[in-house]
This record gives sequence, C-alpha cells and structure tokens, in this order.
Amino acid sequence: MAILSDMATEVLIPIAAIVGIAFSIAQWVLVARVKLAPAPPGESRSKDGYGDSLIEEEEGLNDHNVVAKCAEIQNAIAEGATSFLFTEYQYVGVFMSIFAVVIFLFLGSVEGFSTKTHPCTYSKDKECKPALFNALFSTVSFLLGAITSVVSGFLGMKIATYANARTTLEARKGVGKAFITAFRSGAVMGFLLASNGLLVLYIAINLFKMYYGDDWEGLFESITGYGLGGSSMALFGRVGGGIYTKAADVGADLVGKVERNIPEDDPRNPAVIADNVGDNVGDIAGMGSDLFGSYAESSCAALVVASISSFGINHDFTGMCYPLLVSSMGIIVCLITTLFATDIFEIKAVKEIEPALKKQLIISTALMTVGIALISWLALPYKFTIFNFGEQKEVTNWGLFLCVSIGLWAGLIIGYVTEYYTSNAYSPVQDVADACRTGAATNVIFGLALGYKSVIIPIFAISVGIYVSFTIAAMYGIAVAALGMLSTIATGLSIDAYGPISDNAGGIAEMAGMSHRIRERTDALDAAGNTTAAIGKGFAIGSAALVSLALFGAFVSRAGVKVVDVLSPKVIIGLVVGAMLPYWFSAMTMKSVGSAALKMVEEVRRQFNTIPGLMEGTGKPDYANCVKISTDASIKQMIPPGALVMLTPLIVGTLFGVQTLSGVLAGALVSGVQVAISASNTGGAWDNAKKYIEAGASEHARSLGPKGSDCHKAAVIGDTIGDPLKDTSGPSLNILIKLMAVESLVFAPFFATHGGLLFKLF
Repeated sequence: MAILSDMATEVLIPIAAIVGIAFSIAQWVLVARVKLAPAPPGESRSKDGYGDSLIEEEEGLNDHNVVAKCAEIQNAIAEGATSFLFTEYQYVGVFMSIFAVVIFLFLGSVEGFSTKTHPCTYSKDKECKPALFNALFSTVSFLLGAITSVVSGFLGMKIATYANARTTLEARKGVGKAFITAFRSGAVMGFLLASNGLLVLYIAINLFKMYYGDDWEGLFESITGYGLGGSSMALFGRVGGGIYTKAADVGADLVGKVERNIPEDDPRNPAVIADNVGDNVGDIAGMGSDLFGSYAESSCAALVVASISSFGINHDFTGMCYPLLVSSMGIIVCLITTLFATDIFEIKAVKEIEPALKKQLIISTALMTVGIALISWLALPYKFTIFNFGEQKEVTNWGLFLCVSIGLWAGLIIGYVTEYYTSNAYSPVQDVADACRTGAATNVIFGLALGYKSVIIPIFAISVGIYVSFTIAAMYGIAVAALGMLSTIATGLSIDAYGPISDNAGGIAEMAGMSHRIRERTDALDAAGNTTAAIGKGFAIGSAALVSLALFGAFVSRAGVKVVDVLSPKVIIGLVVGAMLPYWFSAMTMKSVGSAALKMVEEVRRQFNTIPGLMEGTGKPDYANCVKISTDASIKQMIPPGALVMLTPLIVGTLFGVQTLSGVLAGALVSGVQVAISASNTGGAWDNAKKYIEAGASEHARSLGPKGSDCHKAAVIGDTIGDPLKDTSGPSLNILIKLMAVESLVFAPFFATHGGLLFKLF
C-alpha cells in the first residue's frame, strides 16, 4: 500500500493547481503596478520602489510624450493580435465541431451504436460500459481539451501584449527592473497554463468517474480525447501563428534592412506592427497551446497504460494519479524557482540576464528531482505491475522514480546542447557569422551544416531515455519520462514567453523614439530571450518524441497488435510513407510563409515608393494593410497542413489497417524529430549570427560589421531563410508526430474493428 491515502490525493492535486493559478494572478498584479500613464507633474516617482530616476530625465526628454506613444503602440499590437486570434478561432471552431461529430460517429459505430455493456478489452471476465457512451465521453473530453488549449493560448497573448510596453517603460530605470517585469509576465502565462491543464483534466476524470464507476479501462480511454483536443488546436495555432509572424518578419527585414538600410522596428517600416503582432500570436499563443498539448498527451498516455496495469485493476486511485501528482509537484517546485529570479537574486547588469534564466532551468530540475523522489515514495506501493504488450511486468517505486528523473535530466541536456548550437556566445554561431564574409551562400551552407550536426547529442539523450525507461517500466516508463521532461513546464514557459515580450519591448522603444541606451537594454533582454526560446523549442521537440512513442505503445496495445513486424510489407510501406510526411508538411508550411512574404514585400515596397515623405519620416505608413495581408495569408494557408496531419491517421487506419498505421506513426516519429531539431537550430543560429554582427560586442564581431555592411546583409538573408524554419516548420513538426499518435489512439477501437478495408477487399 502507498503511504498517501486516496483522500489526500483528491485534495492535494486541486490545491496545487489552485496555488499555481493564485501565484500567476499575484504576478499579474505586480506587473499591473507599472502604470502606462504619465506621472502627474510634481509627483514623486520613488513610491513603492516602482520609480527610480529615469534616463529621460537625465537626457531632458519629454516623459509625457514617450509614455503616451508607448501606450498607443501597445494598443495597436494588442488589437492586431486579438483580431487575428478571433478570426483564427472562428475557422478552427468550425473544424473542431465537424471533428467532434467524426469522433462520435466512428467510435459509436464500433459496437453498432449499441447501448449494451460488453466484455472489457483487457479483462474479458469484467463487463465494460457501452461503446456509444465511450464515444460520447471521448467527444466531450476532446472539446474540453480544445477549449482549454484555446483559452491557454489566448490568455498568454493577452498577458504578453499587456506587459510589452510596461517592460519598455521599466527599461528606463534599469535593466533589472525591465527583466523582472518581462519575467513576471512570462510566469503569469506559465503558471496559468500548467495549473489550468492539470485542474481541467482532474475535474474531467472525477466527473467521468460518476458514470463509469469501476470501469476504469473505459474511463481513461475516453479521457485520451483531452490530449487530442489540446494538440489539434495547437497545430492550427502553431501553423497559423507561424505563417503570420514570419510573413511579416521576412517582409519587414528584406525591404527595411537590406533595401532601405533602416534599423529593425523603425516606425517608417509599414510591416513593423504586423511583425510585433506576429511575435504574440506565433511565439506566445502558438507555443502555449503546443506545450499544453504535450502536457495533456503525456498525462493521457500514462493514464491509459496505468488503467490496464495493477493500479487500474485494483482501483488504486493514488497510484493511478501518479502522473497528476508529478505535475502538481512540478507547479510547487516552479513556484519556488521563480522566486529565485524575481525576489532572491537581483539583476543589476546586462551580463547577468542569461545566467539568471539558465539558473531557472538548473534550479527547477534539481528541486524537481527531490520532488519526484518524494512523490514516488509517498504515492506508490513498493511493488506493482505495469501492462507490457499483453503481460504484466513487475516494477518498483524507485524504478519509476528513475524513469521520471531520466526524462527530466534528458530535457536539460537537450536544452543545453540547443543553447550551445544557437547562442552567439559559442563557436558554432560565431563560425556561421564569420562565413558571412564571403556572402550569403557560405552563410547558408554553414548554417545548414550546424543544424544537421546539432541533432546528434539530443538523439542520443532521447535514445538513452527510451531504452532505460522502457527496460524498467515498459511503455508506462516512457510516458512518465515524457511527463518528467514536462514537469517543470511552468518555468520553461515563463522563460519562453519572456523572449517575445522582450522582443516587443525593444520594438516599442524603437517606434516610440526612445534613447539608444534604452534600446541597448531591451536588445540585451531580447538576445537572452532568443537563446532561451531555442532551449524551449529543444524541450518541446524532445518531449514530443517521448510522448508520441508512449502514445504509439498505448495505440498498439489498444488496437490489439501483438507485434509490429518491420519485414512485413504492410508495415514497410507505412514506415516509408510516415518518414515522408514531415517533409511534405514542412514543404507546405515553408511555401505558405514564402508566398505570404512575397505579398508583404510587394506591399512594403509599394508604400515606400508611393507614400510621399515616408523615408524622411514626415509621411505615415499604412500599418493596417500589412496586418491584413498577414492575417488573410495565415488563415487561408493553415488549413492544408492541418488537414494533412488530421486526415492521415483516419485514411490510413480505415483503408490499410492498424499494421500499416503503426508503420506510418513510427516513420513520422523517426524522421520528424530529426527534421524538427535541425530546422529549429539552423534558424536559431542564423538569427543569432546576425545579432552577433549587429551587437559588435567583440573584436571579431566588429571586424564583420557594422550594420548595413555587405557582411551584415548576408547575415540578414540567412536570418530570413531561417525564420520559417525555426518559427513555423520546426516547432509545428513536434505537433505533427504527437497529434498523429494521439489521434490513432483515440480511434484505435474503430480501426481494430473496421480498419483495413482495402486489404479485406483484395
């Protein structure tokens, strides 16, 4: 028996989630204390320590105008982001409604829409609830996951657009104040998302239990819809947001920097508002939905396997909720970790920013290791059995602790390797910058080579994680290893969201005409955010690999596949086609960015050529037109890649059966992970090589610059090629591999009963 009682588990999980939500509200209140209105004349600024002497006062600039301008720009960015997300959600809402009907019809038809109980799949001596009700509850959990994902992404975007101008204004008082504002805003999103995801899942399990009673097999099978809903929304968020942000970015950079020689975020550039809106809809709303999807799926994969292991068979509620207890512990650990950045260590200089963010990862990982040990000791019996392809495998509680810890530390290794290959503090990116001496072509060659090379260590880390966790606890081990990697999701998201907020803050400083010293501070915040965003993408891809493998295992078990034989022609054709899908998907997303960017470049050129006085700063650009181009392009172009991912498992499973679908899932996983890592790191390296030349912080960097030199222009071209790689195709691929696996698991009963129509005919 476990030390922790079922009653204690029922109280601890919701309490941890509520504490996380309360903490995020507290952080938001602190950010809100930075006022976006000019201080009345004669009022002292040093009240509450929230106003130190400002650079503007030292330089005699008009404080009133600066604050009003910042508020106006923030308003324009927030409006653009809100209207885009509403438009996107309308289209996606229609798709979700249709897909919910498909889930109900497919799963309901497994037993011919019967309302009679039937023998359970794994325990034939027990009676399970009718397939029709499984279909109904799967549909409800799918919609729950989709709504939670949308709300998570939308709230994240709202917080980011609320905080960007406040970060700019705080930068007038010092880099430390600006850092804390940006980081706290990121923490609001991180904790809201982690806590909401946990709370909604926990409430759904308890509500479903009222109908299912002792039929835990049916209960947790229907809960898998939650992961499917979360990930399908994330796919559209990532692809749509990615196309939006990169179309604007490429258009703004190519015409502004390369052709017109004006700085980044210059208010004369017509695409500048669209570019800043894009940071919020792609990097914040898209990424929030993406990591929520990973979290929901890894929880669902672990719960499905546990429900047919001794936890489910003996109705051990505490053991069953082990994945949720790990997540609850993660929220508390991340809360303590966040205080280190905002309250315990104060940042005083630019060079302290990046180490402070990296310390967050190390502190949260170290504390979480202790937390996992505690949960494994309290919540698990010393010995129990785990379902392993038709047999029960005996596992100990410390074995499971090892599985979760391996996932946690593998995530940290992947994060640090990603940083080594994408930060301009190390030689790989400096070599790419150096290659710009001889033009854009050598820059591109070096960047591609760097991306391919950066795959090696993460793949070894994932492989070791898979082997050890599978050896200890079969597929359940892999599922909890993925959860381990995502257990510090609140800290990871705080760091991730911090990047786009700092990026926006820099853009606002430039557009509001603030002094170059403020721009230097926001650039330093942004550069640190760029590296940590790359680390976040590394985490997302690593966890996606483990999650989809765990889901694959659950699918194979549920579909009744005893062995996936690689030498069988049915499986081989699936493997080859599955390995091709990430390339097809990437081609679609890259081309979408390319064609949207083409329209954007033409529009920006048109405005520069036809609006009198635009270059001189006397004419006003038409920002709204550029925002409209990005919105229209992304809404139209996100449908085909989304349809490819959502329809592939349905078509393959129905026409070719579960063996071929197993091959497709394995092939997509193996090739998708490699393409995603190399695309993200190549793009990140090109971006930071450009920033390395622009910053001119070392003798070597100064020899390549300054801005506007041929060398710098070559770096900008590399950066624009890398934009769709690192922000559209790369991050969307990890959703592709997870989403196909979770969709196959949800539809597994249908495929096992009615799948393989073509092979049955011939």
